[in-house]
Amino acid sequence: MIVALDHIAIAVPDLDKSISRFLEDFGLNYEGLESVTAAKTSTAFFPIDGTSIELVHPLDGEGPLVGYLEKYGPGLHHICFRTDDIDADVARLKDKGYQFLTDEPSFGAHGTRVIFIHPRSCDGVLIELNEVVNDE
Repeated sequence: MIVALDHIAIAVPDLDKSISRFLEDFGLNYEGLESVTAAKTSTAFFPIDGTSIELVHPLDGEGPLVGYLEKYGPGLHHICFRTDDIDADVARLKDKGYQFLTDEPSFGAHGTRVIFIHPRSCDGVLIELNEVVNDE
């Protein structure tokens, strides 16, 4: 079951500049960088009132986010809902006709399992589901 809004992700072409904006200009707390090799992204998290802002940037200039930034430019990339049982939610949503970008969840940032729902299933919005599997 969906239990929370985990984060809102923003695709950024210049990670250092964007980190400075959220840290220095907006005064948000900075949780640090994490590389997600499976997704070929570098992520920076800024926790705020029960959720987070996640900056996503192509890891080593590679991966699907490169094409996304070329096609759409920087901006809102996805929203992520936390679930307490990702496998049950995926099965339930597939039964309702939702399309996913992959067949199975993979490992994401912060010890989570993640899967993305195709934007065409959600009024043009890319939705991520995540489940914490390793409390950090």
